[in-house]
Amino acid sequence: MMPCTWPTTLFFLIWLCNDVASKRNHTLKPRVVLPENYVKEMRPPARKGQPVIVEFSIYVVDVNSINVEDMDFRVDMFIRQTWSESRLQLPEDIFEEGDDHVTLPPEFFDNLWHPDPYFLNSKVTEIAELTHKFSSVTLYRNQTVRYSARMHAIIACQMEFQLYPMDIQSCPIYIESFSYSNQKVRFRWSEAGVTINPELKLLQYHIGQPLRLEETNGYMIDKDGNYSRLVVYFRFERQIGHHLIQTFAPSSLVVMLSWFSFWLDLDAIPGRVTLLVTCMLTLVTMFTGLRADIPPVAYVKALDLWMAGCMMFVFAALGEFVVVKVLDKQYQMNKNKAQESMPRIIPVIRRFLQRLNGDKGSCGTIAAWEGSGVRCRKVDITSPTSPAAGTPAVHPTPSATTPHVVGVERRQSILQVAWLDADTGQERVLWREIDKLSRVVFPALFLLFVTMYWPVLLLKTKASS
Repeated sequence: MMPCTWPTTLFFLIWLCNDVASKRNHTLKPRVVLPENYVKEMRPPARKGQPVIVEFSIYVVDVNSINVEDMDFRVDMFIRQTWSESRLQLPEDIFEEGDDHVTLPPEFFDNLWHPDPYFLNSKVTEIAELTHKFSSVTLYRNQTVRYSARMHAIIACQMEFQLYPMDIQSCPIYIESFSYSNQKVRFRWSEAGVTINPELKLLQYHIGQPLRLEETNGYMIDKDGNYSRLVVYFRFERQIGHHLIQTFAPSSLVVMLSWFSFWLDLDAIPGRVTLLVTCMLTLVTMFTGLRADIPPVAYVKALDLWMAGCMMFVFAALGEFVVVKVLDKQYQMNKNKAQESMPRIIPVIRRFLQRLNGDKGSCGTIAAWEGSGVRCRKVDITSPTSPAAGTPAVHPTPSATTPHVVGVERRQSILQVAWLDADTGQERVLWREIDKLSRVVFPALFLLFVTMYWPVLLLKTKASS
């Protein structure tokens, strides 16, 4: 009897150990909560003519890679879907004491009916994973199913850059059912809606709050039907601080630097030309670098207007230098001609002054007739604008016999390069007057440009938001 008893006892012990181990490793089978006739391809029963309500909520963890060249952005988020499944059979022993729900691995999700949402305007969508996919299924006592997943998505966004670098991009995310029309499945936002991580910070953008949520129906031509759609709009407001430091302030300083040329004499031609050309090349280089940050759009941006305005001011300063240099050359030519003809004119002028002083009284200067009066001016035989150089210095009376003075005639040119000041009697040169005027006009015009540019830009930015 003993030899037969030992094998039987040993077999019984092995069976008992396996039974205990199997109870320890027990896994919830799908058929424990699903009836025998459950068909996962059929949506949960609902009232006649009523769709299945699926509630969505999104928690945005991070927004990065806002790519203006490809016009898209990447978002990392937790997405949750909740719906009611009345066909579930939930025994009490699957819930832990005090809990009203049980969380199951993602493999259980494949045995359930579930909605088929997708991101309508996404380029790439995937569930995050490390050793396994970050998703789970939660069953509640009231036969509610909640599916959660950590997802990465690259969302396309139609961006506008008319107000760049103060542009505001409104980028929507469209969530839509792929197979079920709005008569079968309806999406709606839960009470949580869309929440953004409070610690989220972007380098060049600020996410406007609150987010705008919509529940609409979209007609799909390829599927010939209306489908339930959820929309959340992200408003990315570009921060202007970076461009103030890197673009607007340096370009303004370059324009102000070009004004120093008005204070340089025309003899410093190399320094004046080098200063203006360097300012122009600096603005061109800066503008070229900025254009590499955004796509080559077909319309004019706000930054283009600013850079074009700055380049026009520097170019105008360069053009002003060319004008005054031409006027100075004309002035020097007139001065040289006057000096060459001066030895022949001086004796004639002396005899004429003696006769004039004898007839009209001693004046000590050249007497210039203006109408019926006489104005006395000192003789400047070296100035091209003196009476000896051809200005209307002397007008004798009709009764006086005036000899023919060579070189003493009224200048008939439209633009006089020099003249005598009526009050001081000193010579004033046109190119010097233009330089003095430019020292005031150029800063005033640039200040006017700035005061018009920024208010208009701010008003348009406010209107677009």
